[in-house]
Amino acid sequence: MTFGDYGTYPAEQLGLAVARLDELRGRVQHAIDQGPLPSVQIALARNGKLVLFETFGAADNDTCYNVYSCSKPLVASAIWMLMGEGAIQLENTVGHYVPEFAQNGKRDVTVEQLLCHTSGFPQAPMGPPEWWSRDERLDRMRRWHLDWEPGSRMVYHPTSAHWVMAELIERVGATDYRDYIRGNIIEPLGLAGLRLGVPVLEQADIAMVEHVGEPPGSAELEKLFGAAVDWPATVDDSLLSCNQPEVRALGVPGAGGVATAADMALLYQALMRNPGDLWRSEILADATGTVRVDYPDPMTGVPANRGLGVVIAGSGSHAPYRGMGSNVSARAFGHQGVGGQIAWGDPQTGISFALLTNGLDANPLRSARFCAGTNNRAGACIT
Repeated sequence: MTFGDYGTYPAEQLGLAVARLDELRGRVQHAIDQGPLPSVQIALARNGKLVLFETFGAADNDTCYNVYSCSKPLVASAIWMLMGEGAIQLENTVGHYVPEFAQNGKRDVTVEQLLCHTSGFPQAPMGPPEWWSRDERLDRMRRWHLDWEPGSRMVYHPTSAHWVMAELIERVGATDYRDYIRGNIIEPLGLAGLRLGVPVLEQADIAMVEHVGEPPGSAELEKLFGAAVDWPATVDDSLLSCNQPEVRALGVPGAGGVATAADMALLYQALMRNPGDLWRSEILADATGTVRVDYPDPMTGVPANRGLGVVIAGSGSHAPYRGMGSNVSARAFGHQGVGGQIAWGDPQTGISFALLTNGLDANPLRSARFCAGTNNRAGACIT
């Protein structure tokens, strides 16, 4: 893998089928033609090299996107790096490193539970004005309480756990979490478009997120569920906060990453290939390859298959529910983001793939069909 190489290479040279790449392109173009997404950007890489990097709709390859929860593995990878240095141990409590967090009944929460979404405080609040100041963030963490016993179930923590990870990085890495990630991961990998915390004067290349489309109609819902279903007509306007320059500059650790699809595909190449031995190899392999949580995911009803900050595809009929499609191997790992964002890598085939969009479709059924279709085609590109 050549650091910072955004050039694309011939598919045949990397053992990929041109016709299948064309099918992948065609599925994305169909989505743009049919609407309502304003733009979609995809990238596919294999063996450390980009094969496909293309943007459809009202954007181009210089456009960056808010990747929402696809940011989470980037932050987790900084924890893995500190684990490799012996500075963080999974079995230690978070309070061992951040004593303020341990207050209000949280003293038994471990670092492993934090990474696996089993910590017990999934909806713990953290927003303005507290999140603008580290001292105020710590004060908010002190006041958080547990909703259930840590380690007893898996419930997705949209942002709360990653605010604690950011503080862990700052305590142990002795620098701002954004600076640590940039200096130790992003810059060594040469991923120029990947950023967490974008200064206001450097935001001109970021696509504005939009709510698009209409909620699913009654006929579509009845066909899917076999009965009439009431579907909420409202949309979550809080997701548009990422358009605010000051929020982009903050770099919310669980949802504030900005990147191109090429950056995300190449990040997963790095997580599979470990160029320059950035991470300790056995820790990287364990983090991305060992299923530590098989509690059912309340959002899908299937075993969560959580590693240390990533979702692992696994095998069997439940695998497609984990977001990477039906044509990846059981070893594939990645993470989804709201609105259909996805990035994953498959160590068995060497393929990594990313799909980004700035359209938040009000019809999640259509969004799910589109994401499944693109992931399936991406996973099938190997000859």
